[in-house]
Amino acid sequence: MTSYLDLYQISNQSTYRIHLQWFAAEDEGRTEDPTEQKIQKAREEGKVAKSTELTSALVMIFPLVLIALLSPHIIRQILSMMRYYYSDIMNLDVINSGITAVAFFSFYFKIMWPILTIAFLAAFLSNILQIGFLFTTKTITPDFKKIVPNFPRFIQKSFASSEAWFNLGKSIFKVILVVSISYLNIRPNISRLATLIALPLTDSTLFIVKLGFSIIIEVSILLLVLAIPDYLFQRWQHKESLKMSKQEVKEERKQSEGDPLIRSRLRERYREIVSQNMMEAIPQADVIITNPTHFAIALKYDSLSMTAPMVTGKGQDNVALRIRAIAQENGVPIVENKPLARAMYGSVEIGDVVPEEYWEIVSRILAEIYRLNGRSA
Repeated sequence: MTSYLDLYQISNQSTYRIHLQWFAAEDEGRTEDPTEQKIQKAREEGKVAKSTELTSALVMIFPLVLIALLSPHIIRQILSMMRYYYSDIMNLDVINSGITAVAFFSFYFKIMWPILTIAFLAAFLSNILQIGFLFTTKTITPDFKKIVPNFPRFIQKSFASSEAWFNLGKSIFKVILVVSISYLNIRPNISRLATLIALPLTDSTLFIVKLGFSIIIEVSILLLVLAIPDYLFQRWQHKESLKMSKQEVKEERKQSEGDPLIRSRLRERYREIVSQNMMEAIPQADVIITNPTHFAIALKYDSLSMTAPMVTGKGQDNVALRIRAIAQENGVPIVENKPLARAMYGSVEIGDVVPEEYWEIVSRILAEIYRLNGRSA
């Protein structure tokens, strides 16, 4: 039984296949917060929480402030351009001569390059503030799976999702905001606007520019303030989109940590290797401290290379019995000391030196063994 719905076009008998999963509730059961691994993977794919409103507001404010600061320079460049063209307008060959275009782009570049540069820096700064430095090409990589549109998901995301309603409300509010600010700025100046026709061109133009500039600056500042809740909403919505089901969390944990059965076998194999290496070191030990049957600790001391005796092997129950057997086969002395064997088994690992609190009793044991073997410490 197939999971596809076959639709046949009668006119040319061609077949289209639409996956039934398109109609499933993809977010159903996704109640768990995303793991760090999934967040990092989404970031590598370019899926991050970012507010376009914040970027737009900064790209508006910074160039506007720069235009206000550079307005004398801009006006001089515009007047210079007008004088250039009007002074030689009868001699310019617009069709065959490239001087006109070169002059135009020269003036254009002198006027626009500071504004375009600050706009680019504002957009770059906005992205750095929101998501940090991130470079990825996955967001622009062609995905042929998206050629066939997912209509149910598109309709749900465009008309029935929290993001759609939030964006609709945001757009309506921005329109109301722009209209209100424009009204509050224009209404007190209506009488002045009506008399502009009687003023010189320079005065009327300057008045309109100042009025428009004030409106744009006020709108930009308010949009910047409104970008903060938009950014918080985008963060929340991004986190919600990355939520996982309990099964997905289990699968990810299994992939990152490995299958429990495999890990158990690896630990068992590691214990076997450690035990084998430990048993090979038992014949070179100086003494075996026992419980006598439950614990066995193998000690070795070399005054030229060790600051204190070292534990070269330890074991409990069956392993302790094997240590005792190997020690007996190789003539390694076995000393029974229940408190010492029990204490060292719980506090010292293989390869560690004997703790300072056991030095006195261990040194006595080694000194007695050296004395019996005719060996100096």
